[in-house]
Formats: sequence, C-alpha cells, structure tokens
Amino acid sequence: MSDLKLKTLTLGCKVNQYETELVREGLVRGGYRDADSTESADVCVVNTCTVTNEGDSKSRQAIRRLAKDNPNSRIVVMGCYATRAPDELKQLPNVSEVVTDKREIPDLLGRMGVIDIPDGISRFGDRHRAYVKVQDGCLLRCSFCIIPYVRPEMYSRPSGEIVEEVRRLAENGFREIVLTGIHLGHYGVDLNKGKPKADWVRLAQLMEMLSRIEADFRIRLSSIEATEVTRELIEVMAKYPDKICPHLHISMQSGSDSVLRRMRRRWGSQRFVDRCKLLQDSLDKPAISTDIIVGFPGETEAEFQETCQVSEKVGFSKIHIFPFSARRGTPAAEMPDQIPGDIKADRRARLAEVEDRAREAYFRSLVGDKLDVLIEAEDRNNPQLATGTSCRYAQVFCDRSQVEIGQRYQVRIAQAQSHGLVGSLESSI
Repeated sequence: MSDLKLKTLTLGCKVNQYETELVREGLVRGGYRDADSTESADVCVVNTCTVTNEGDSKSRQAIRRLAKDNPNSRIVVMGCYATRAPDELKQLPNVSEVVTDKREIPDLLGRMGVIDIPDGISRFGDRHRAYVKVQDGCLLRCSFCIIPYVRPEMYSRPSGEIVEEVRRLAENGFREIVLTGIHLGHYGVDLNKGKPKADWVRLAQLMEMLSRIEADFRIRLSSIEATEVTRELIEVMAKYPDKICPHLHISMQSGSDSVLRRMRRRWGSQRFVDRCKLLQDSLDKPAISTDIIVGFPGETEAEFQETCQVSEKVGFSKIHIFPFSARRGTPAAEMPDQIPGDIKADRRARLAEVEDRAREAYFRSLVGDKLDVLIEAEDRNNPQLATGTSCRYAQVFCDRSQVEIGQRYQVRIAQAQSHGLVGSLESSI
C-alpha cells in the first residue's frame, strides 16, 4: 500500500477543509502518500459544497477534471452536495464511492485499509493556522439556506478530544487555531442535555479550557450568530486577551427587520446592534466582521438603506457581501419579487463603499497600537516586506528582514492603508 498516491480537493467552508484534512491524515497514516503535481493519483477525494447552485457546478467540474487528469483513479466524493444528491454524483466519471454522511468517515477510512483511525488532525497542510471542527449540524431553517437540510443532525465533539487536538497542533507549530462548526454557537447543546447547568460545557467554557493550554498559539472563532455573543463568551475573551483574538465574525445577513423576517432569522436589527455594542464596550477595539446578502426577494430600496445604516452604526472591519442567489430547494427560491441582477450588482457596489469607509476608520483607530501579528508570507509585490494577519483580522505589512515566516510578533502600527496596516517590529511573542 505504500506506493498508493492520493490527491484531495476541497470546495466550500472551513468545516469542509478540516474534514478533508482528517481524511487525508488518516489515509497517509494508512500508507498513502500525496501525489506531486506530475503524478497521476490512485485515489482522489473531493469534498463538495452545495450552498449555492454554483457550488454544485464547481464540484462537478472539479470531479470531471480530476478524472481526466487521473484516468486510472478511484474518486471518493463527500461533502454537502454528496449528501443532497448522491445519485447525481455517482454518474460522474471515475466516481467509485459517495459518502452521504460525514459521520461515516471512520468507516470510509476502514474500507480503504486504514487501521489506526484518527480522532483529530495533527497537521493542516503547509499553512500556519489550522482549523478545528468542534461541532456539526444546524437546527435553524433560514429561508435562503440549504445547509440544515444536508447537515440536520447537530452534534458536538467531546471537549477533552478538542483540547488534545489543539495542544497537538500547537506543539506542531501552528500559531493560530480557528474553531469552526456549522453552527458554532450551539457547541455543547447536545452534550448538555439532562445535565445541571453547573455542569454544562458551551462555547465559552470550551474557550476557557483551550486558553489554559500552555503553548504558543492564539485562538480565533469562525462565524457565530448574534444571540450567541453571550456575556459569558465576552468575559472569557476579556480574561485571556493574549490567547483569544479580539475578533468575532457575527453573521447579520440584513439590517432590515422586514427582510430578516422573510429570511426567518431569529432577531431584529436592534438586538444585533446591541450585541455588537456590548462586545465593543467590553473589549479593546474588537474587530467585527459579518456576512450580508443584498437583493433578497422583495428587498426595497428603503430596506437596503436600513442595511447600510446598521452597517455604518456597527462599524464593521470587513463585510462579506453576497448578491442573493436562489438555491433550489429553499423557500426563498420560490418567493415572489425576485430582484433583477443589475439592481443586486448596484446594491453590492454601494454596500462595498460603506464597508470601505468603515474599514478605513477602524484601521485608523489602530495606528499607534501594538498588535499580535502572525507572519504568513513574503509580500508578492515587494520581497522586502512580509505580510501577516493581526489578532484583529487586519492584514499587516512589516520589514521582511526582521521576522520569520510562521511566527507571531508584536508589531507597532505606524500607518493605515485602504486594505491593510503598516508597522514596525516591537518584539517576538
């Protein structure tokens, strides 16, 4: 088995990227090796995305391309598209197996000859940050989202298993650990059933456990819902400022209450603003990023303006802007008053201008501050500079000769630019 060659390909979210790495690590442990760019693989693993129709299309294209470039390969397909439409994928060239449930991964590895099944990862490719999946499944039914239909079973990993995995990754040189899940803020809900509240382990308690690990790394949370930005979570973030990044990605989707109701979201815009304000009042200049959909069915100009106003009020450091894309199988796809593409494009551009102003104002507020920066690469445009990501999720540039790729440093910010910060080295961490 030692000469079996492997290729993996991931489409979609951080959870998918983690799950692909888990499968890859198991197969390498079982004797497979990564094929180089000139080799044809014996096995290809494709982790698919189905969050949009485009995700389906890209997944199919990727499988066909792998089959063409690796004509003798077995292609194993997993991911959300595999769960939603396995029969479609079975028809594609070289597809030998479709995994419809991520909980089948240990069985998949066993069928492929792996005896020592991993319960977590120890590497994450050649990156300097690693994603760790702590939770899966979503019980919500937002009207635009297909994910609850393909990942409906909510479950959380045991906290002890996560602590050991994070410790292992930190010992292997990963300086940032990003906790991720399909509904991250619901971590522990299933594990706590039937237990007294004093014994509950939710996201805040998990963060506390991870923050106590004695190793050189920092923790960042991926996307979270506004209602899950609890006082307990904020208190833990404030308690461990050197361990937990002062940054939350809080998914808003819209700043209009009427649009939020059509989206079947669980809160109104004022509650969202209040949670962001609580975070900003409790931490030192926290970064808040978000997702916003423009052009949701029936969105009027007045409703769009409400989204712009809320965005300005919060002062996001980053907005991921998505023109609404009708996803087959979701209620929103069947709603009347679908918005024309030119109007969605116009609103996307105008919201991007709001984002630019808010980001630049936030960046200016950081001038003179020391930031914890993970150096990740040499700047492609100027080899005399290195670039990295700060704890506040802003790109930072500094003198390449003073830093080592993959390490963390305290960098004093001297200048704010439109898409990043420029600073000078203060000390290593």
